[in-house]
Amino acid sequence: MAVSRLDVFYRRLLLTKLFIGGWGKPEDLKRIFEFRKIIGDRERCKSLVPKDYPVYINKTEDLTDCQIHDGFFMSPLEHLVPGILPPEAVKARFQFIVPKKWQRNRPVCIHLAGTGDHFFWRRRTLMARPMIKEAGMASLLLENPYYGYRKPKDQRRSSLKNVSDLFVMGGALILESTVLLRWLERDGYWPLGMTGISMGGYMASLAVTNWPKPIPLIPCLSWSTASSVFTTGVLSKAVNWTELEKQYAINSVYEEEIIKLLEYCGADSFKMMPNLLKNVNSLEHLLGLSGDHEVSVSQYSKTQMEAEVDGGLQGYRAGEREQQLSSVNSKGTSLDTVTR
Repeated sequence: MAVSRLDVFYRRLLLTKLFIGGWGKPEDLKRIFEFRKIIGDRERCKSLVPKDYPVYINKTEDLTDCQIHDGFFMSPLEHLVPGILPPEAVKARFQFIVPKKWQRNRPVCIHLAGTGDHFFWRRRTLMARPMIKEAGMASLLLENPYYGYRKPKDQRRSSLKNVSDLFVMGGALILESTVLLRWLERDGYWPLGMTGISMGGYMASLAVTNWPKPIPLIPCLSWSTASSVFTTGVLSKAVNWTELEKQYAINSVYEEEIIKLLEYCGADSFKMMPNLLKNVNSLEHLLGLSGDHEVSVSQYSKTQMEAEVDGGLQGYRAGEREQQLSSVNSKGTSLDTVTR
């Protein structure tokens, strides 16, 4: 696929390198990858954040059509994985923009920030205020860890210093979104939804998968993985590959221990399909078909289905090869954010 002109233009605007510090401390990577096994389980994740988790409002601004409440709370990640967040990011900050007159119910949409979206002014001006005028909907803008007031002192602009920071950001946003959803629900706001642009949409998707109730989700310009953005996409030229390769070669812990924590967890649909083919006869038995109908099912199952499965597996393997080529080494290290 050809690189878009927009990507080429955006790359020229990148003035700083990503991950200049490398992978991050091996101990931090181990801790966050172990924690993702817990946060990736919806049933276990439900109990990580208490329903009465404290949230505070410390400032209110009164405008003609709305009120803007500035609030904060301590990130639950600091309690669950102590010391993994930089000190500046421990306090989660947000703005809650509420219309003075509700049109119907009291709907609220949580907006997560995209790459480079520091503080609140961009989402407030382009998204929240128009939503109040057009739909009478409130907006809650959560500030990402490593952005705005939560940016570490030694970090330049939006360029995360370590690869581990990306995983920490994802884990923190999942838990912090849960805090805010519980807080809004507790105060009688409904319906609740989540959205975000680019990285914000991806993070919103992660957060919603851990919410135990039906909830609208609108991810904009985002995808089901963030790895391709760093390995082959718009940010690939900004990644400090030299330092990553150097650290990986020098410290054996990445290959011997951390790689194992990145292995796929759960059932793989591509690998399940060959087993499905073995149960074709059982499928025909369940359908209770006979004669010509049985022949048609059998023919489809053993020819067309095999072709489709074989094609899917070939695509899957091709994807694996592409990922391997774009990774630091032949084992295919992924730069995904927290795995669901």
